[in-house]
Order: sequence, then C-alpha cells, then structure tokens
Amino acid sequence: MSEERSDGRQDHGNLRGPVLEGPGASDYERYLRTDELLSLQKPPEEQVHRDELLFQVTHQSSELWLKLATSELHQAAQWIEEGSLGPARRLLHRAALALEYVTEQLGMLEQLSPWEYQEVRRVLGHGSGFDSPGFAALRKTLPRLEEAFERRLEETGIDLVTLYVDAGAHDGLYQLAEEMATLDARLQGWRVRHYRVVARIIGDEVVGTQGTPVEVLGRLVHTVAFPTLWQVRNELTARSQREGG
Repeated sequence: MSEERSDGRQDHGNLRGPVLEGPGASDYERYLRTDELLSLQKPPEEQVHRDELLFQVTHQSSELWLKLATSELHQAAQWIEEGSLGPARRLLHRAALALEYVTEQLGMLEQLSPWEYQEVRRVLGHGSGFDSPGFAALRKTLPRLEEAFERRLEETGIDLVTLYVDAGAHDGLYQLAEEMATLDARLQGWRVRHYRVVARIIGDEVVGTQGTPVEVLGRLVHTVAFPTLWQVRNELTARSQREGG
C-alpha cells in the first residue's frame, strides 16, 4: 500500500530495488541475465593469451546478432507469404542492419597481432567460422524468403524486369525486392571483410583450423543468395542500351 510523502506525492516503494526473479542485484541484470552472459568467456586464469577475451566477445556477440537476424527473416518470409509486404520490409531492414553490425565487429579481430593470434589458435581445436550456428540458421531462411517473393511476383502477374521498369505501379513489391538486395549485399560484404581479416591475420596461402585453404574464402565472396535480383540489373542495362541505340 502506498504512503503519503511530505511533498504530497505517493511513495510506491523503492523503485530501484529488483522485483524480477533470478540472480543479479538489479532488474537490469536479472532481465538480461548478465551473470550468465558474462560468465561465458574464459576467465583470465584459463586464457593462453589475453586476446582470447577479444576473440570470444567478438564471435559471441556476432552469434547474438545473427540469431536476431534469423528471427526477423523467418517472420518476414511468413508475412510475405501472407501478403503483408510493409511489415516484411521492416524486418528485412532490421536483419540487414544486424549483418552490418556483424561485419563492423570484424574490425576488432584486425586488432589481433598475427603472431600472438597463433597462441589463441592453438586452443581453438577444429573451430571454424564455417561452423557458425548463426550463419547456418540464417542461410536456411533464405530459400523460403526467395520462394515467398517469387510467388508474390507470380501472383501479381509480372516478371522481375517489368517490376523494375514499372516500379511506381508496384511500389510495395519493388521496395521488398530492394530490401532483399540490400540483405544480400550485406552478406556479400561480410564475406569480403571476413576473407580480408583472415588473410590479414594468418595469411592467404595457408589452411584454416579445419584444413580448408584460406583461398576458398576468397572464392566465396562471389556467392549471392538471390541471383535473379542481380541478374535483372544486367537485363535492365541491356534493355536500356537496346532502346537507346
């Protein structure tokens, strides 16, 4: 029960004290489960090199952003299937932004000394970015997203070239296509940055922790998730040149 304060306002109790269940001295800590979260990195006494903390924090935070991106893409695909293009675009934008953060975080790995990283590498076992559960889950969402878009395009009764030529008449679908292209570009940007970071740290003529040559990463930078969205650019340019000529 609240009590009357001397200034006339009601005192509803200590608003700074925690009310949520769980460990932690505050509701901030309890809601975010910071006790558990901050215990997921090696303590100093277990580290072979202090940069293990940098390495783990960078990768663990990337997995969290990828988890968010995957969740948004799942819902976006469902909304496209249901014809809710506006909400789907919003979530695609969020997912692309999450991938941008993942890519920017690679800059932290560039702070690793190439020689000192070799100490960290000795305790990674066969750990490799190829095994990232975050990227694996995200990649699994892409075919559904592409299929949902293509089905929506087919139901509209136009092809991709027409969509871009008459974008104003199909603005919702056009904006969706562009958000998908942005998402794909972010994925390509991550691959390029990741390859350059790996090459900078361990070299580009060596093999990784799973025996995969680093040059394979270089070849993967040309991988795209939605090839038709890139091919249509070529078709539009060819059409413009034909009509202009």
